[in-house]
Amino acid sequence: MSDAAQPSASPTTGGCQCGAVRYAFTGKPEETSLCSCRMCQKAGGGPFMVFGRVPAEALSWTRGRPTLFQSSTVATRGFCSRCGTPLTYQYRADAVSLTAGSLDDPRLFVPESTLGLEAALPWTRSIATLPGDTTDNWMPPELQARFQTRQHPDHDG
Repeated sequence: MSDAAQPSASPTTGGCQCGAVRYAFTGKPEETSLCSCRMCQKAGGGPFMVFGRVPAEALSWTRGRPTLFQSSTVATRGFCSRCGTPLTYQYRADAVSLTAGSLDDPRLFVPESTLGLEAALPWTRSIATLPGDTTDNWMPPELQARFQTRQHPDHDG
């Protein structure tokens, strides 16, 4: 069984960490990719970003709107100006690439291709082989008792 969730007939939703910006889109992404280019590393603060490109007409902003940054002469990136969450990448007027991490269910965007290989960090190839643990196992119970998230839930309502 695949780790990818199956899209439903209802809109797919997502938004930023604080909940100030929310979106919905209908249909499936035209393309999903993982990009390791240096611009994506800087924009996402990590070794790569994962995107799903959707038709611009299928996307609606249901709360707030992203702040836009012209990251190059051809591309604009959208992010929440309140919490900084990266939300979009756009270089075509008819399509918007949404960040997988901003989806309420990020399993929906499974990369079909890898881009920006010239800047890929060599250690990313071995991520899946690293030992791992769940938050409940590595976070001491006394810290868990004090931990209260301020993150918007992965849904509205």
